[in-house]
Amino acid sequence: QVQLVESGGGLVQAGDSLTLSCVASGRSFRGDRMGWFRQAPGKERQFVAAIRWIGGLTFYANSVKERFTISRDDLKNTVYLQMNSLKPDDTGVYYCGTANRTTIPNVEKFFDYWGQGTQVTVSS
Repeated sequence: QVQLVESGGGLVQAGDSLTLSCVASGRSFRGDRMGWFRQAPGKERQFVAAIRWIGGLTFYANSVKERFTISRDDLKNTVYLQMNSLKPDDTGVYYCGTANRTTIPNVEKFFDYWGQGTQVTVSS
């Protein structure tokens, strides 16, 4: 079975950095697009960043460009999200998802599997 396990969340202050990890298992993800989404209290789940497993082409939401970096380690089947200059608006539950094809929009409904999420809280 496909499993995605996120880790690395926590409570930090504005301006701090944090790195999230997503370990994927259960099948080959070579043809997939891996993505990070976040959901703030009372709001819908929003796209943050994504990466094609093969080739490493990346995509970012405008709100996180130049601050966040998505990457993947093929040997470890792990996707990372490095977050710098964190703001209170970055607070939310961060989810890792996978889409089984690369030519899809970066929206929630096109992703097939999700992890349980990891909480990121940024204080002022």
